[in-house]
Amino acid sequence: MIPTNGDYNSTITRAGLSSSSPKELAIKVITKTEPLTELAHENGVSRKFLYKLGAQATSAIDAAFCSRQDEDKVLFYLPVTKAWLKQVVICLLLICHSSYRGVIEFFRAVFDSPISLGTVHNITREASLEAREINEIQDLPKVSVGAHDEIFQSRKPDLVGMDVESTYCYLLALADHRDADTWGIHLLDLVQQGLKPLYTIADAGKGLRAGQAEAWPGIPCHGDVFHLLRLFGQLAFYLERRATGSTSARQALEHKMERAKKKARGNYLSKRLAFARKDEEKYVNLARDVRIFADWMQNDILSLAGPDPSTREEMFDFVVGNLKTLEPLCSHRIRPVRSALENQKVDLLAFVAVLDEKLRSISLEFDVPLHLVYAICEVQGIDEGSTTRWQRIDELHQQINGQFYDAQQAVFEAMHSTHRSSSIVENLNSRLRNYFFLRRHLGPLYLDLLQFFLNHRTFLRSERPERAGKSPAELLTGEKHPHWLELLGFTLLRREAA
Repeated sequence: MIPTNGDYNSTITRAGLSSSSPKELAIKVITKTEPLTELAHENGVSRKFLYKLGAQATSAIDAAFCSRQDEDKVLFYLPVTKAWLKQVVICLLLICHSSYRGVIEFFRAVFDSPISLGTVHNITREASLEAREINEIQDLPKVSVGAHDEIFQSRKPDLVGMDVESTYCYLLALADHRDADTWGIHLLDLVQQGLKPLYTIADAGKGLRAGQAEAWPGIPCHGDVFHLLRLFGQLAFYLERRATGSTSARQALEHKMERAKKKARGNYLSKRLAFARKDEEKYVNLARDVRIFADWMQNDILSLAGPDPSTREEMFDFVVGNLKTLEPLCSHRIRPVRSALENQKVDLLAFVAVLDEKLRSISLEFDVPLHLVYAICEVQGIDEGSTTRWQRIDELHQQINGQFYDAQQAVFEAMHSTHRSSSIVENLNSRLRNYFFLRRHLGPLYLDLLQFFLNHRTFLRSERPERAGKSPAELLTGEKHPHWLELLGFTLLRREAA
């Protein structure tokens, strides 16, 4: 409730102030010309009272500048045509994630105009067919690293391919199978659009890898470290929970034993307690060792900020060897991780060769010994708040002298441009789930519309400044394109300058 002048005066009078001072005091509060504590002391009131007075004054000012007349004032007129209404339908579906029936309700509530379910469907289908044509004519020779994966919807796989750098999705197709032939056919079709990446990244899917080997012979498929690290982390977490549980069980038995001893009945619990202590020791040691190996794998062996290739390979073999030793203690959990590491070693470490080539070039360019370049690389993995990091940087700066900062920037760019995960596809999967209602109405055709929309809508914000305000298609080609609605044949509303 906004106070009147009488309300202000009565409030101030109750606080012990003269009736002529409320406006002056309120102005001082909201303009912060004096410290609030001093203002309260000078006028014999509390700070709480001044906060309340300032809030009341602010509300009165807001009300004075926000009248109903301003709210009802016509800002601009819209030329409502059939084409414009079609734009509204498409935007509601793609931007607002509205359902078909949500569009119908919106038209009734906002436009006081009916629209049928069939009309919404026809508008969407027409846009989807237009989007499919645009997807098929996009040139793809600038895709340097592709990420491939399979996303399941309604127990059927969607085959996905994306450019890791620009996030452009060049393959999004619903399939009945995910075998080598299915993957091979789709990848061969993309060759017609000029797609020939330097390498791809994918998990250990047999059909995916076999299909690429047939369709793109000579193009390597690197291993995706994301899935392996997640599997390893789940193993470590499971063992830590088992260790915590075994400790709790041992403690409970010890308390029970103490009570039983008082009744001279402790003998029947002695074997159970001995077993519990042995079980606790087993899982505590196992959890500790596996967590160490998981951290090595994540922070050193499969990290961009890691040692040279030979050291990584030795550490990898060391971890696998120790897991094999520990395997009998919890075989049903350790064996899948150990087996995956053994079978995928070459693919998982493939990114290391790419990074090594870049670091060797930096060593030659700046005339810096290779081991120091790798030392710069390893420093990037140390926490920025750690004194160890800055001590190490200072040591490297003294060793490299004037070339240090240029070499450091070059190493950072080399690491940034080296890709080792297809997790970008997992991100796409989470975005597609918001559009499952379209699948129900349109069938597989909805993927063409979504592929077009996600490739041509601009990033409103991004952690990477170079992406903000651009679409994946613009990042891929380096060329601007019309708004995605204009690409579908619509004319955007342009307000005339006042």
